[in-house]
Amino acid sequence: MKHIAVFTSGGDSPGMNACIRAVVRTALHAGIEKVSGIYRGYQGMIENDFMDMNAGSVSNIIQTGGTILRSARSDAFRTPEGRRQAYENLKAKGIEGIVAIGGDGTFTGANIFMKEYPDLAIVGCPGTIDNDLYGTDYTIGYDTAINTAMAAIDNIKDTANAHGRLFFVEVMGRDAGFIALMSGLATGAEDILVPEFPTDMDKLVKDLEDGFTNKKNSSIVVVAEGDDVGGAFHVAAEVKKRLVTPVEIKVTVLGHVQRGGRPTCMERVRASRMGMEAVNALLAGKRGVMIGEVNHEISFTPFEQAIKHNFEIDPGIMEMIRVLA
Repeated sequence: MKHIAVFTSGGDSPGMNACIRAVVRTALHAGIEKVSGIYRGYQGMIENDFMDMNAGSVSNIIQTGGTILRSARSDAFRTPEGRRQAYENLKAKGIEGIVAIGGDGTFTGANIFMKEYPDLAIVGCPGTIDNDLYGTDYTIGYDTAINTAMAAIDNIKDTANAHGRLFFVEVMGRDAGFIALMSGLATGAEDILVPEFPTDMDKLVKDLEDGFTNKKNSSIVVVAEGDDVGGAFHVAAEVKKRLVTPVEIKVTVLGHVQRGGRPTCMERVRASRMGMEAVNALLAGKRGVMIGEVNHEISFTPFEQAIKHNFEIDPGIMEMIRVLA
């Protein structure tokens, strides 16, 4: 294999740059003659937006959030005509292998692309803060996101305690509640609401009332944005209607602050390992697989399995919430 490419797609996540760096430097170390970066994911592939990369191209990026290759969603790639144009651009440049860094949408596109053009060799690295891909214990960006959320909730707890307030803090997680679970557990939240389980408003109100009865000065409830009640504002409004104890209620939505920032130490290490193993997988003839880490070992999961199987919440974590909160 003489020429490979790398791109990032979907939502950005801290650690993507570390992964890009590892792909480029591993490829050059392995004797691959040329590495191309594709700007703006599949859209850049269609628009022929490529750049040559070398060891210097990825210098001093391991500690930065975001992605130097940028990211974009591509409606054009959803069409056969768009994918045909992308394929022709790849072939014209002589690209033989591709590392795709992204989430389920990225891998869904790659899977369709390879079915239409069987000569393509694509492997993926799981880049998403949601940690919702089957076949890996951790996705790139997740560790940083939960630490960012934890730090923000810690700050909110300070002001909640100072004023005796009830705070509802909304974190990212439209379809998966892993950020809410981990950040809520780490900050001692009174309750954690996630999309995977229906919200019991009666129980939530009772738990909060019990806390106030026991002279609790303040309370924090962490809400994933995909909660079935409709997010933190809706939950707060419903709780306000039902609470007997008078208490000041505030809502904070952390939003996209969770996507940015310097990746944690473990984030950089995992992303680097996955990027290196992605290149090794291409050189070994693998295609259509996502690089993952399961029990500290590298795993290879077919795209179809990674995107179709939900990474389920550990029942033990739910028990921890019930006991500790």
